[in-house]
Amino acid sequence: MKINPPFVEKVLCAFIKEELSKFHYSRGIIGLSGGLDSSVCAFLAAKALGPKNVIGLILPYKKTFREDVRDARSVARRLGIRSRLIDISPMVDTYFSRFPARDKIRIGNKMARERMSILYDFSAKEKALILGTSNKTELLIGYGTIHGDTACAINPLGDLYKTQVRELAAHLGVPERILAKKPTAGLWPGQTDEGEIGLSYEEIDQILFQLVDDRQPPEAVIAAGFSRESVEKILSLIRNSEFKRKMPPIAKISSRTIGHDFLYPYDRNR
Repeated sequence: MKINPPFVEKVLCAFIKEELSKFHYSRGIIGLSGGLDSSVCAFLAAKALGPKNVIGLILPYKKTFREDVRDARSVARRLGIRSRLIDISPMVDTYFSRFPARDKIRIGNKMARERMSILYDFSAKEKALILGTSNKTELLIGYGTIHGDTACAINPLGDLYKTQVRELAAHLGVPERILAKKPTAGLWPGQTDEGEIGLSYEEIDQILFQLVDDRQPPEAVIAAGFSRESVEKILSLIRNSEFKRKMPPIAKISSRTIGHDFLYPYDRNR
């Protein structure tokens, strides 16, 4: 699970720069939450593209996440990137005034999608591609909102587990205050990722690493010291969230179908 942070930094900065250039873009835009993942992504983007080519949108709901807003602004100032704060409360509240909901997950999903809607609008406005901030842990267990925080043009962090992102963050100089934060999706006051999932990221990542990277069978992971309940829970989360990791299936009618046997190599003419 240990990474070589300087090497990873070099690879990811090259990835950001090269992938944007393939689409003839030089700017990147990020949803800055004040949390670990978006901060790491911002640090990488500023190094890869230059601070003037990175835009951070801070998108709070009401005044319930003041500390996160403060931390997001601090990151933007430290890096010298452009930032803008947009309160998503009017959009979210207007919708739920017509279609009331008590379900916290439903409300949280709406918030995540509203943030991404604004990011995509600003992407067009600023001619900047959206850099995703979902890590490998979140993607594997489906801990994200489809068409919300999992949407992006490119994702620099998607092959790093949460604990590896934290290791990279320390190397990059992300503020200690952010490193020490309890991870949260910012869905409602007091919500934490680990509290909602029921396992620590350290345990989740160790189980995922053995199941996915080492290709160990569940029984071998259990024999390594993890509880059957935890391993089965992780397997269930992976299985039940597969639809979030794939392009929507297309019924095959023609001889060449998108996603089946037509995958255009977009850089073949370069």
